[in-house]
Amino acid sequence: MGGHLNRRDLLKYSGSAALAALAPRLALADVKTGVPLHGLSAFGELKYPKDFTHFDYTNPDAPKGGTFCFSPPTWYFNQSTQTFNTLNGFSGRGDAPPRMELCFDSLMTSAQDEPDAIYGLVAESVTVSDDKRTFTFKLRPEARFHDGSPLTAHDAAFSYETLKAKGHPDLSLILTELQEIVAEDDHTLRLTFSGKHSDRAILDIAAAIPILSKAWYATRDFDASTLEAPLGSGAYRVGIVRVGQTIELERVTDYWAKDLPVMRGSNNFDRIRIEFFRDRQPDFEAFKKGDIYWRSESVAKTWATEYNFPAIAQKRVVKREFSSEKRPTMQGWAFNERRAQFRDQRVREAVALCFDFEWTQKNLFYGVYERSQSLFEKSEFRAEGKPSAEELAIMEPLRDKLPPEIFGDVVMQPTSDGSGRDRNNLRRAIELITAAGYTRTNGKFVDTNGQTLNLELLIQAEVFTRSSTPFINNLNAIGINATLRLVDPAQYQIRLQDFDFDMTGFGISLSPTSTQESLDTLFGSKSAAVSGSRNFAGIADPTVDALIQKISGATTRAELVTIMRVLDRLLRIRRDWIPNWYSANHLIAYWDMFGFKEPKPDYGFPVETLWWFDEAKARAIGKI
Repeated sequence: MGGHLNRRDLLKYSGSAALAALAPRLALADVKTGVPLHGLSAFGELKYPKDFTHFDYTNPDAPKGGTFCFSPPTWYFNQSTQTFNTLNGFSGRGDAPPRMELCFDSLMTSAQDEPDAIYGLVAESVTVSDDKRTFTFKLRPEARFHDGSPLTAHDAAFSYETLKAKGHPDLSLILTELQEIVAEDDHTLRLTFSGKHSDRAILDIAAAIPILSKAWYATRDFDASTLEAPLGSGAYRVGIVRVGQTIELERVTDYWAKDLPVMRGSNNFDRIRIEFFRDRQPDFEAFKKGDIYWRSESVAKTWATEYNFPAIAQKRVVKREFSSEKRPTMQGWAFNERRAQFRDQRVREAVALCFDFEWTQKNLFYGVYERSQSLFEKSEFRAEGKPSAEELAIMEPLRDKLPPEIFGDVVMQPTSDGSGRDRNNLRRAIELITAAGYTRTNGKFVDTNGQTLNLELLIQAEVFTRSSTPFINNLNAIGINATLRLVDPAQYQIRLQDFDFDMTGFGISLSPTSTQESLDTLFGSKSAAVSGSRNFAGIADPTVDALIQKISGATTRAELVTIMRVLDRLLRIRRDWIPNWYSANHLIAYWDMFGFKEPKPDYGFPVETLWWFDEAKARAIGKI
């Protein structure tokens, strides 16, 4: 599966804060107005006071030094972990290397132990207007780009305007309702929304948008796919570049924000080196040899059977599980409903019946994975059983627009007898496709025009053939002309961007506090026709839109949870996606030469910015 995080998700990664998040609290709409604030929270008081010195999950005394070499398990926007041909990580063109965002600062940044809070980075404060539509940021005068030039409100305004007009859809779409962007002076930026935005839109926007240099882009085209490293202001700058193979990010020793509370104890490695592999097996072999230092394992068979190499036995490599984040996980196969054969819900349900998770779990997954039921798996947003009274209160006004079955038990993914060819499931699939108007001719379904029912599953790595082939075989067994198509990373990116696929797999970790804007990019009508958006299914349903819009008005977390559960019920009935599987924990192996603080934060796992190089450990295992 692909992995994707938006910048806010990527940058936000204690028990007491997590528990507090479950209680009803004041919404952003009730935040103090007319006074400078050091942070914003969606549902209540900030965990960290104005005079805090560092986030609890960082080690302010962590040593600086060493190299962290890995193949990132997550990426976002136009990034790829298999190759790269541009260093512009914020447009829709080309394939960029992951972690380019570490070279840029934003107005604010997220706390990784709070689900819904941001704190000032470039902005030392934000003032909210009485009508809650305007946010005025006071920028720190010490903020600098890597060439020493000042970072001003004019740069920030340029960045917001440019990314709204030309940025990757994941950025431009969340800026849709930003009506006015004004640099009042060098250190004052005013952002005004249209009034159609959600109260919490500012949380994504203030922490998501990288600040670009207006002067640098005065002589360059933002849209260009280029290997010239853009001028940044963040904790790292681009160092060694071997196109398509390796990139090193070098720590900026005189980084202007290194002593700010939001940065203290992070960004500890002198170099972050990212290696690129077209396939996972060479990646694993490089790790075993010690050329890569840290690995997130995503192949169950490898985790269960192949971590028996000498460095493991010698205890030079540590293999362990870390708890997953308390955030919704969405992983599955998306139907491209822009194509006529997938517009009938019965066809989509029939295809889902052909995936035998129980057989796959027993024969291929070694019990490592669990079945996904929801697009908000591992979170309180996952619906269970029949609707609660609170859910019904949301649903009743929409009754004439909702499918009747939403008022019953929530849709669950089909279970099988574990044989790999469950006859009851396959028989039901045939009935559904027949009811959708297809007939079987010479063993294949055809429509009234004689066109064969085709399905091509697009994949980007050889490893997916193992788990996908039995699924494809079942589809062919009932009469669907199903095939696997493995393409190279560049072609994969282009085909996703152009929606040139029948079905594809995708995985994403969502924000623990969902916003209208972030959900619109995945499920909203406004993103269905936007090239490069993550609305892979092409969902354009006014009722889905109405529920997403309701999320913008949630005034307590409990209300947010209720609306999200109703949305989950509807999406599961629609079957635009087939949820497939997930792991309850991170499966991690690393060469034992790092330090890190435990427990890890609840809302993220950014090892490259939180861990540090331990010289004594490295010497003990012969890595120095």
